[in-house]
Amino acid sequence: MSTEAQLESAFDHDGERRALLIATSIAAAVPAVSTFTALVRTFEPSERAKAAGAPVEVDIADLAPGEMKTVEWRGKPVWILRRTPAMLVSLKGVESQLADPASERNRDEMTPEYARNAHRSIKPEFLVAIGICTHLGCSPTAKFDHGPQPSLPDDWNGGFFCPCHGSTFDLAGRVFKNKPAPENLQIPRHMYAGDTRLVIGKDEQGEA
Repeated sequence: MSTEAQLESAFDHDGERRALLIATSIAAAVPAVSTFTALVRTFEPSERAKAAGAPVEVDIADLAPGEMKTVEWRGKPVWILRRTPAMLVSLKGVESQLADPASERNRDEMTPEYARNAHRSIKPEFLVAIGICTHLGCSPTAKFDHGPQPSLPDDWNGGFFCPCHGSTFDLAGRVFKNKPAPENLQIPRHMYAGDTRLVIGKDEQGEA
């Protein structure tokens, strides 16, 4: 075989080897890419989980006594009220006027065990409640000032007023007697992840 023919044959063999190496590399890479994609997907919440609503973590360090902030969880407004000592004292003064002062109505759904107390919360100063009236789903407004006000009694001690049909709730979300709302405001499952971090939608028993 001539030198020219030998060189041409060598080039042909090198080309075949390169093609084989490229094909093998691609074949090996496909499962690796598929495995990586599957791994990434396992860290993404499923559509069902998104629809259910994942827990929400809230920083409450900037919440001063007497202030309230609203966050969204599962498409619902959740109130976080930091009550003053005077607000906590007022809870005892209205118990005789409440329809369900001990939160006994439908309590498994509306009030977690750790909130079945006079202040309806884990920590007395912090109220965590879903801001939706239990009558027809309207959103009450905060009425923290004491005394006579439009649509409120003269001895009003502060709380929440639903403008739709006149239901009133105290500063623990407990409904007053003879109002359209059949139950107290719902307390969502929640827990503290530190002194200034609140988790809504989850507690020591798991997610809601």
